[in-house]
Amino acid sequence: MSPINFAYIAALAVALTGMVLLDRRFSLFFWRDPRRASIVLPLGVAFFLLWDLGGIVLGIFFRGQTEFMTGLLIGPELPIEEVFFLTLLCYNTMNAYTAAGDWLDGRWSRRASTAPSTAGVDG
Repeated sequence: MSPINFAYIAALAVALTGMVLLDRRFSLFFWRDPRRASIVLPLGVAFFLLWDLGGIVLGIFFRGQTEFMTGLLIGPELPIEEVFFLTLLCYNTMNAYTAAGDWLDGRWSRRASTAPSTAGVDG
C-alpha cells in the first residue's frame, strides 16, 4: 500500500479531530455530558451501519474503490472508511444540534432582556 491509499481515512481523522476541538472549545457534546454522548454517538453510528448493511444486502449500496482508500473491508462492500465517515457525520450532527440550541437559547434570552419593561405602568 502506498501513502495515497490512506488519504481519505487521514482526511476523516483530521475532520474528526476538528470536531473534538470544537466540542472541547464550546462544551457541546462530550464535554457537556460525557455519559450521554458515549451512548448517543455509538448508537447513531450503529444505526447508520445497519442502514448501510441493509442497502448492501438489497443491492442498493456498493463500495466505490479509489486509490485514496485503504481497501480494507469490515464486511462485503463495506470499507473501514465508512465507520470513520459515519462517526464524523454523527459527531458533527450532535455538535451542530447542541450549538444551534445554545445559539437559539441565547438569542431568545437576549431578546427577552431587551424588551421594554411594562412593570409599574398603569394602563
